[in-house]
Amino acid sequence: MQVSQVMTNKVTWVAPDAALPDIARKMRDEDFGAMPVAEDDRLIGMITDRDIVVRCVAQDVDVRATTARQVMSPRVLYCFEDESVESVLQNMGANQVRRLPVINRDKRLVGVVSLGDLSKAAQDPAGDALKEISETDGVQ
Repeated sequence: MQVSQVMTNKVTWVAPDAALPDIARKMRDEDFGAMPVAEDDRLIGMITDRDIVVRCVAQDVDVRATTARQVMSPRVLYCFEDESVESVLQNMGANQVRRLPVINRDKRLVGVVSLGDLSKAAQDPAGDALKEISETDGVQ
């Protein structure tokens, strides 16, 4: 089974010049803990709620004057939409991540896949355990 069959197709991303308060509200309203940062539909980074707290709030940086580009993680792990679920699960486990942006072979952002999405497609008993572990009651 390919990632494209289980990923979330509706991709919410933010521009690199988006203000952190706007991003934080979007994360709260849409119940996301991480969002891709993209220019047009090209992935350039990821921003997490932890990035906002650790790289901005904890450093006494003015949140209102700070943009996604200033606190995002520019090194982004991702997967391709035509990769196998098994391959992506192994990659996520090896890198200890819970979600990955999904790109097509033209390197355009086309989705996001979470550990929960992949666990639903898992063909073994570990899938149920992964699903339970990945459910966070709104915290991602």
